[in-house]
Amino acid sequence: MDMETENGLVIKSTGSWYDVLREDGSLVSCQIKGKFRLKGLKTTNPISVGDRVQFILNEDKTGVITHIEERKNYIVRKSVNLSKQMHIVASNVDTAYLLVTLSEPRTSMGFIDRFLVSAEAYHIPVVLLFNKADMYDDEELDLMGYYMELYQAIGYPCQAISALEGDGVEHVQKHMKGKISMVSGHSGAGKSTLINRLIPGVDIRTSEVSESHGKGRHTTTFAEMHALPEGGFIIDTPGIKGFGLVDIPKNDLHHYFPEMFERLPGCRFHNCLHLNEPGCAVKAAVESGEVNAERYHNYLMMYEDDETASYR
Repeated sequence: MDMETENGLVIKSTGSWYDVLREDGSLVSCQIKGKFRLKGLKTTNPISVGDRVQFILNEDKTGVITHIEERKNYIVRKSVNLSKQMHIVASNVDTAYLLVTLSEPRTSMGFIDRFLVSAEAYHIPVVLLFNKADMYDDEELDLMGYYMELYQAIGYPCQAISALEGDGVEHVQKHMKGKISMVSGHSGAGKSTLINRLIPGVDIRTSEVSESHGKGRHTTTFAEMHALPEGGFIIDTPGIKGFGLVDIPKNDLHHYFPEMFERLPGCRFHNCLHLNEPGCAVKAAVESGEVNAERYHNYLMMYEDDETASYR
């Protein structure tokens, strides 16, 4: 007797088992049938949260995943143990929300740019959420204003919020409705607090920021998806260090800085990398202040040393 194939959505991964949401709203624990090879991707996990899959139900009510539908996008980080391999954090993401904090822990501009480059490369729209806005002094508020103005001019929506107090969260909630959203940021930046506020009763563990080094402890090992009360899902991702840039050829890196890519036609050479080439429109724009000098510096850092540079 032929077993019937069902469709589902992977909402949690714990290594070898996957929680798959069926079309009737129930959950099935599934494993993989055989080995999946996806377009030559060297990944430690063939299936990720956000994948739409087909599976067959066993007699013991567990399932076997037989097929992964084509992804519209995905985002990766370096595998913890194997530098040449990568780990797919999530797939089929409508929007990635990066939580930025100006202190406790500090999110550097290098880290923001690294995240944005990864998201651009994998075709994921990003919104920057400046969290803990209620805690900042005048100097930090000025810096937040500078960042927001800079990134909004490039095309990245920005919003100041306080996940703890609830300020600005309603606006975020409205944009997440009916979509698959990913929430990222350093551990301690407020991901868990935000998700707990967006989904009352979900009880995501929060990590206090360690006073000794100003970084939050990791509380999430595997990415997990949580259903929003009004429809849609939030993907909670582990605190991210070696994020992205794993399989981006360095000569393509400048394509993922939108303000640089749009100026490429003005360069003398069509394959200009905006390093030391004559007649470079991007370098001219940096000198005139049209392209932010720190963003350009971060591009050079990624280009020169995209394996070992630390963007914390």
